[in-house]
Amino acid sequence: MAYYAGPVAMLIDEFAKLPGIGPKTAQRLTFHILKSSPTEARKLARAIDEVKDKISFCEECFNVTDQVRCEFCRDANRDQEAICVIEEPRDIVALEKTGEFRGLYHVLQGAISPIDGIGPDDIRVRELLKRLGEKEIKEVVIATNPNIEGEATAMYLARLIKPLGITVTRIASGLPVGGDLEYADEVTLGRALEGRREM
Repeated sequence: MAYYAGPVAMLIDEFAKLPGIGPKTAQRLTFHILKSSPTEARKLARAIDEVKDKISFCEECFNVTDQVRCEFCRDANRDQEAICVIEEPRDIVALEKTGEFRGLYHVLQGAISPIDGIGPDDIRVRELLKRLGEKEIKEVVIATNPNIEGEATAMYLARLIKPLGITVTRIASGLPVGGDLEYADEVTLGRALEGRREM
């Protein structure tokens, strides 16, 4: 026996598929939309459509963008000899807030996690190595999350990059182990960037 009409149940199911959204939150979101005006509900639907239609990944660094190359890759004033490697596009925002890094970025779109079946071929490692071969890069700052997957990814990348004669640094501690860059405050993240060390 169904508790909700088909479209309501379907919306609850779709919300529940989102990360960090459990069944109760999915219900709350669904009923919030039901109580909203048709205009507000359509604005949300339009925003989702726009994101899917107009946003893609930068062909160079794999950040999100509405153009072929993102704003950081197009900015000639950024340090073209340094690349900061991060896991997700949202990590760029956290790092930019510190004002400590003025180079380029490379978004892996994940981290190595054997337990989840994610290996080096499942993230943007190949594309990073290609960029390093094509550009005059002097330093690669590895700013993966300070958790088991992030550390494993950092060690793997360091082993691949060091033989290329490029300095490889890792952001310093100061970030809690098991945390995500996205939730770190600017001061802590700034100190972590200032205190990065060679791997």
